[in-house]
Amino acid sequence: MQQLMRTVADADDEQLPSDARVACQAIIAQLQAVQMQITGLEKRIHQAHRANPASKRLDAIPGFGVIVSTAVVATMTNPKAFKRGREFAAWIGLVPRQNSTGGKERLGSISKQGDRYLRRLLIVGALAVIKSARTRPDKYPWVMKLLGRRPAKVVAVALANKMARMAWAILAKGETYRAPMHKNSGVIAARA
Repeated sequence: MQQLMRTVADADDEQLPSDARVACQAIIAQLQAVQMQITGLEKRIHQAHRANPASKRLDAIPGFGVIVSTAVVATMTNPKAFKRGREFAAWIGLVPRQNSTGGKERLGSISKQGDRYLRRLLIVGALAVIKSARTRPDKYPWVMKLLGRRPAKVVAVALANKMARMAWAILAKGETYRAPMHKNSGVIAARA
């Protein structure tokens, strides 16, 4: 893109016909305007994050950042509406489907019902934790143990479920994130 912008800006460059240069200039102007709008929106999101204590508390959770924290706070306006963290995770669509009969419990894939945007953000945050766990396995033993048994995407969904439960616990109880103290405790310190 940068090379195209330089080529379009250089009037002496004969690689582009004049009509194509004019068309590209219009496209580049639109892209620059969109980039300015994105920058403005990012600033507003960061300001909202800094002004909201609940969002700042969520930011301490591994896998959460400014975007995920502000999205969870904006989406879950009343954490007390959910009795437990599992209800919040189910509301997002991060719990497995249950196909149980005759007392035999069979869990399937996640339901994918609920808030797609928030579910996607939590899974992307979980993938970031998995990437970090692969470089520092001593910091995330629970994740590494699960990665030994399951594919990375399945682990990401399980971790996203835990992250959603933690977010609910922190917001519903007004607590702050506490990193695990002992070696085999895993990523989650707050109980949901």
